[in-house]
Amino acid sequence: MAECAAQISLKALQNCATNLKNETQRHGEMTPKARARKCADVMFAQDSASAGLGMTIDDVTPGGAVLSMSVRADMLNGHGICHGGFIFTLADSAFAFACNSYNQTTVAQQNQITYLSPGQPEERLTATAREVSRSGRSGIYDVTVTGADDRVVALFRGLSRSIKGQLFSEEEPT
Repeated sequence: MAECAAQISLKALQNCATNLKNETQRHGEMTPKARARKCADVMFAQDSASAGLGMTIDDVTPGGAVLSMSVRADMLNGHGICHGGFIFTLADSAFAFACNSYNQTTVAQQNQITYLSPGQPEERLTATAREVSRSGRSGIYDVTVTGADDRVVALFRGLSRSIKGQLFSEEEPT
């Protein structure tokens, strides 16, 4: 009998928690996807480097981001292919939007990139960032840069560190 009462109480508590979560989201709390999008919008509005290179944010999710950029003539190196610095910048920007998607100010701690194939003139490159690990103030993110034909152009790993501050206030107006 006591076990039945405990199970009923646990079930009632779980239902109450679910209802509270649903009610809170109905009353204005941001969903994780909406928070990630707002973080990206706030950051991009101040990111003259990414905007100046013609990058677009194609998607953003909690811990993830997809950015793309067309290889312009002024991005070509002496071999007539995309300069690695521009590929790195695209990957680094995708990393930045992914690790800042929780509304906690986060910066790069360390990055590395491996180039696998060249970016071609006028080609649209896409950088897809995904969170591998996030614990405490540290995070690990992998970014795959692909060409228009889906070949892998570069693999990038970024280590992040959260610092004080948020991108925007989540407090409800009073």
